[in-house]
Amino acid sequence: LDIMDPIHGFMSTSNISHNTNLMIAAAAATTTTTSSSSSSSGGSATNQLSRYENQKRRDWNTFGQYLRNHRPPLSLSRCSGAHVLEFLRYLDQFGKTKVHMQICPFFGHPNPPAPCTCPLRQAWGSLDALIGRLRAAFEENGGSPETNPFGARAVRLYLREVRDSQAKARGISYEKKKRKRPPQAPLPPPHQPGISNSPNLQ
Repeated sequence: LDIMDPIHGFMSTSNISHNTNLMIAAAAATTTTTSSSSSSSGGSATNQLSRYENQKRRDWNTFGQYLRNHRPPLSLSRCSGAHVLEFLRYLDQFGKTKVHMQICPFFGHPNPPAPCTCPLRQAWGSLDALIGRLRAAFEENGGSPETNPFGARAVRLYLREVRDSQAKARGISYEKKKRKRPPQAPLPPPHQPGISNSPNLQ
C-alpha cells in the first residue's frame, strides 16, 4: 500500500460510492449542528461535555458510519491500520488546506501571491488531532491498546510523511519552538546588619 498516493488515485479504486460520501458528510454536519444547538440551549453543567469530548464523539460516529458503508461492510474488530489510512485519504476530499504540487510555481511558498489549481487537502495538524481522538475513543469503547488500529505503525508513518510533505509544499515548519525562559531578575545582595550609631555606654 503506497501511503502517499494522491487522493484522486485512491478515490478511483475505492469501493465507496458517491452517495456514501454524501451520507457521511451529512452525518458529520448534522452532528456538528446538533452539538452546537444543544450546547447553546444550556442545561446542567454535569451533563454538558467538553468541546474535546463532543468532537471525539462526532469523529467516532463518522468513522463508524464509514465502516458501515464500506463495501463490503467492515466490523470494528476487523479494522486495521490499512483501513484507517483509507479513511484518512477519503477525508482529503473535504479538506480546506491548499497543498502545492512540485510543478506549481508557489511550491514552498508560505503566502502565495495568486491562486493556483493545486488540490485541497486535510491539514496535517487536523489529521494528527483526529487520530489522537479516535485512538482514545477506540479504547474507551472497549478496544484493546494492543489492537488499536489508530496506533498502528503504518498510521504513524503516514502522518509523518504528510507532515513532511506539507511542510515542503507549503513552506511551513511544523517543528515545535522551544520556549524561551524569561530572564531572571538579579538576586538582591545579602542582608547586612546595620551599624549602630548609638554611643557606647560605659
